[in-house]
Amino acid sequence: MSFKEILQTFKATFITSLPLAAVIIIVTVFIAPMHDPFDYVRLTVGYVGVVIGQSLFLVGLEASVLPIGKEIGKSLEKIKKVSIIILFGVMFGFFATIAEPAMWVLARQTNMIVHAVYVPIFVLIMSTGVGIAVGFALYRIMKDTDIRKVFFVLYIVTFLAIALVPEQFVALAFDGSGATTGDISVPFVLALGMGACTALSKKGGHDDSQEDNFGIIGIASVGPILAIFLYGIVLRFTHGGMPPESVYNPAALPTDVGVVLRASFMDTLIALLPLIVAFIPFQFLLIKMQKKPFIRIMLGMIPVFAGLLIFLFSIDFGFAFAGQYIGETFMHPTRPLWFRLLLLLVGFVLGMAITLTEPAVTILGEQLEEMISIKSITTRLTLAIGIGFSAILAIVKIMYEINILWFIVPLYIGAIVMMKFTPKLFVGLAFDSGGVSGGALSSAVLTPLTLGIAQAVATAAIASGQEAQSILTNGFGILAFISVTPLIAIQVLGIIYAKKRLG
Repeated sequence: MSFKEILQTFKATFITSLPLAAVIIIVTVFIAPMHDPFDYVRLTVGYVGVVIGQSLFLVGLEASVLPIGKEIGKSLEKIKKVSIIILFGVMFGFFATIAEPAMWVLARQTNMIVHAVYVPIFVLIMSTGVGIAVGFALYRIMKDTDIRKVFFVLYIVTFLAIALVPEQFVALAFDGSGATTGDISVPFVLALGMGACTALSKKGGHDDSQEDNFGIIGIASVGPILAIFLYGIVLRFTHGGMPPESVYNPAALPTDVGVVLRASFMDTLIALLPLIVAFIPFQFLLIKMQKKPFIRIMLGMIPVFAGLLIFLFSIDFGFAFAGQYIGETFMHPTRPLWFRLLLLLVGFVLGMAITLTEPAVTILGEQLEEMISIKSITTRLTLAIGIGFSAILAIVKIMYEINILWFIVPLYIGAIVMMKFTPKLFVGLAFDSGGVSGGALSSAVLTPLTLGIAQAVATAAIASGQEAQSILTNGFGILAFISVTPLIAIQVLGIIYAKKRLG
């Protein structure tokens, strides 16, 4: 990547982050000024760090992680045994997910509320769910099973399993699904999937790799849901009931730069090291690329590491409390009803702004533009509108303490029914879109926003002598909505595209 392209990446990241900055400035400066001047320093450092970190991360992604996925995908054609191809799919799906920033952010937020949920264990469980699901997605390609039937069965099993799961882990599981498919895992798994699709299509005697390539992320998104369901059941059993919850207060996180930096460094190292360690033997045994491109890929991991480190540090040091502050500000008992309802508009704008900022959404839009005549911006705007409505639904759910299933079940039923009328290509794309829309910024801003609203609702309930709903139950769910509304939005886009093409 040239210096000019690097500058363009920084410029694009900065421009797309401006709506997010505008909302934060309006709320924290004009609507509800913060009392501690140091909080403004933290916010400024957090915002600048997120922009720089994400830009560096994207630069490194193009130079290292994407080529690794493509090279591994191409090398799969050399493997004769289908079972080995699927095994590698499981392995690299697992390693790519461990490196996902959004998942680490979600794991930390969960740990703030339930200390019994250890961050590394939570990450490993979600990554295992994704890895197994990627292997299953490749197996589906080998068997040439209709993707509509696969999604139908997977979500029937998922919703039946809810009856066995602790209530506190239902919304969290769907949020985990959205967090595991983001800036690293999506491009990596898609690149891996292209090569695997080609290899498996040849071995299976069919040639449908273009359509098969979409849907892998959608299937991978189901894996962490079932994995966290199982984790919740085990946690309840081992603790003799659900472990206690703490007050959600990211503002109380350490502000000592050294402490936060050391924690972020270790998390970044744990996230990226497995992917590198897995790739190196693969290079020498199967890929065998020339020395110069191999060194270039390894050097490309430096900005990935630096970007992820800066991003995680910025979230923990200066950005984690921003969403919570906005949520609690609007939900304060002294605010009039119209002011609280204004939070719905804020949520919609934040949802749209963050979606347009997410790199994984951009990558998916560009991939679709390469295949068919739909502009990348059309796909991105369609998703952004869908995510805006996701934020509205999530806020309404929390404000009125409505069980998430009253929203999620009808939305998924609608999405599944629409599959009958949607072109097959757009079915896979829709379910992939649901997976990619909830990236690191969504976890870093929208989840604290909804948890802050839930904390305010619980505080108000306790003050009035009522029983407060669990923060874990009521506060999570935003990424669940982000995972389902794109299924409907993209299928609508597909139906419109098919009609225009025929007409």
